Amino acid sequence: MTRKKKRRRSSPKISNITERIVRILKEDHHKSFNYKQICAKLGVDDASTRNQVIKKLAQLKAKEQVIEPERGKYQLTPNRNYHTGILDISGKGGGYVMVTDLEQDIYVPPQHLNKALNGDEVEVYIYRQRRSKKNEGEITKILKRKTEEFVGVIEIQKKFAFVHTSESGKMYTDVFVPLKKIGDAQDGDKVVVTLEDWPDKADSPFGRVTKVLGKPGEHNTEIHSILAQYGLPYEFPQEVEEYANKIDTSIKESEIKKRRDMRDILTFTIDPKDAKDFDDALSFQKLENGNYEIGIHIADVSHYLVPGTILDEEAYERATSVYLVDRVVPMLPEILSNGACSLRPNEEKYTFSAVFEMDPASAKIKKQWFGRTVTYSDARFAYEEAQAIIEQNVSSSAVERSLNSIENSIPAEVSLTRKTYKTDPSIAEAILELDRLAKIMRRQRMKDGAISFDKVEVKFNLDEDANPTGVFFKTSKDANKLIEEFMLLANRKVSEFIGKQTPKKTFVYRIHDEPDDEKLAALEKVVGNFGYKLNLKDRKSTTASLNKLLVDVNGKKEQNMVDTLAIRTMSKAIYSTDNIGHYGLAFDYYSHFTSPIRRYPDVMVHRLLQHYLEGGKPANQEAYEEKCKHSSNMEQLATKSERDSIKYMQVKYMQDHEDQEFLGVISGVTEWGIYVEIIENKCEGMVRLRDIKDDHYEFDQDTYSIIGKNTKHQITLGDEVMVKVKNADLVKKQLDFWLVGVKE
Repeated sequence: MTRKKKRRRSSPKISNITERIVRILKEDHHKSFNYKQICAKLGVDDASTRNQVIKKLAQLKAKEQVIEPERGKYQLTPNRNYHTGILDISGKGGGYVMVTDLEQDIYVPPQHLNKALNGDEVEVYIYRQRRSKKNEGEITKILKRKTEEFVGVIEIQKKFAFVHTSESGKMYTDVFVPLKKIGDAQDGDKVVVTLEDWPDKADSPFGRVTKVLGKPGEHNTEIHSILAQYGLPYEFPQEVEEYANKIDTSIKESEIKKRRDMRDILTFTIDPKDAKDFDDALSFQKLENGNYEIGIHIADVSHYLVPGTILDEEAYERATSVYLVDRVVPMLPEILSNGACSLRPNEEKYTFSAVFEMDPASAKIKKQWFGRTVTYSDARFAYEEAQAIIEQNVSSSAVERSLNSIENSIPAEVSLTRKTYKTDPSIAEAILELDRLAKIMRRQRMKDGAISFDKVEVKFNLDEDANPTGVFFKTSKDANKLIEEFMLLANRKVSEFIGKQTPKKTFVYRIHDEPDDEKLAALEKVVGNFGYKLNLKDRKSTTASLNKLLVDVNGKKEQNMVDTLAIRTMSKAIYSTDNIGHYGLAFDYYSHFTSPIRRYPDVMVHRLLQHYLEGGKPANQEAYEEKCKHSSNMEQLATKSERDSIKYMQVKYMQDHEDQEFLGVISGVTEWGIYVEIIENKCEGMVRLRDIKDDHYEFDQDTYSIIGKNTKHQITLGDEVMVKVKNADLVKKQLDFWLVGVKE
């Protein structure tokens, strides 16, 4: 008998080998792996199974599912369906990934967010649903968290705690906190929680309480939580304060010799009556040839803010001052912002100046000069005082009577203005001439296609405990526009001076792109309901009709709504080293030069301008572009926090008026309710559809209205209605109204 040969036992085949290999390569599809690395991830180490992997990799390569960028290393074939973008969480769950090179945002359902949070930079894989026309995708990787810090209310239980983060703006999950990591927090406190981990199988991230803000509803708690929500500081680190306090702020003769001395020229400031820092001043003198020499003098912050110091690093991180309803969070410590860099009256200061020789008749520039100076401010004017001089424009006695009539509304320290005026009436003449030149320049800007946004600002009268006692509206008058025009002139000419040089030099521009056509079309449709027309044929006709619209709605019930909608059609102005001009101002060149106390980009502009005036080579564009992006981002966060503080104060104000009926105008219509803005105080709240009891109302998108199902009664955008406060929630900064009636 012949013996049967023993058959060698073969290793079992790896189940789902193709799927498992592809999954490994997909998890990090930018990297390549050799077969040993793939086997290790599969958990196999014998020769037979390794051969299966090698064979399968060869098959996948033949099918072009994988590539071999290096000999023996494999990578998933690059897929056009992978994109990088920023996640924007929607109110209904899920979110949209905004990708710059795609026309359409990518919708990500809640189950495919994969722990990504609002604002995160993510990688997304696009697939298209058969029943849907929009792109849908799944987040495959979180590339960079926007923030690790969130604000919420802590709920402490026996063995653990949760921070409920619903008010942290689009945060869709609470944060789990072990008891050993809650710090001094007590149950119900509003806190800042920092994410530390998010285990694979955990529904919520794990975090640590890093700051206790206080009890919800308390004033400072809510203000500090607004700042914390956007990652904005409300105090300076001690070491930064100490560094700033050691700076020598004295005016030295040796430094004066390096500068243009303009101390003998009439110079003054015009600012809000409650201003604490004055970063710009104007000088005025008549030249022998009949022209005027006008100087725009800006605090020389860059003299004190030395690159590489902790003070400069702190200023850069903040990038801007933040103006909340009841306080200012400055970019610079007080010793600089209110002291050395503030152009206070009767004090010598280091300044950076733009000086223009102008034709008195046409306001045309004959000569210009830029550089470091030393100046002396002869007087400080409040806007109200300058306005009184402009409005009277007659005899000195009439001006004096006007100044006296507003004396009680002007702080005591400004009283020196009247003293100066009496001894030097030429200041009034200077203001009148500057006002006349400003009006000429403004008319020319409008003719060139600038858009005139004079939106009403809501302001509050506050008592000593920061409780709102009244609402008033800040409007821009001639004195405000005088300052605005000369600041615009300096910003434009500084930018033009550098931007037109060859070879090209790196500079920080303030740019503003053209508005989106779809948004303009939507605005045209809305304002058409009120009888207004827009001509969107070309850029010139668009700007002309927008300006006409803004003039036509002035004083009408729909003004604030139309102003707001018009502003929303505009692109956001940002900082960039790539100049595309400023659409809204109709300038080909524009920068920010005039407010270095409160804006870091102005500091960068000062440094670059001085560098080029000294013959320096072009600065590193990539480094400055990164700084521009940071400054733009911080500006947007500051703007959001400022809006939140106004909304908070409006809710606080309305808490004391819950029994009062108000006349309002419908400012928005949605499928869940109508937004109503009260005419007398601009407070906006919502009337929910379910709270309108006389009928069942449904949203009609085409007419921006809600229509009663039974009565066919139509309530439309812009209608006047009577409302009453239903609920004023300070924590959520939210107003809900009852609809009392519709004005016919």
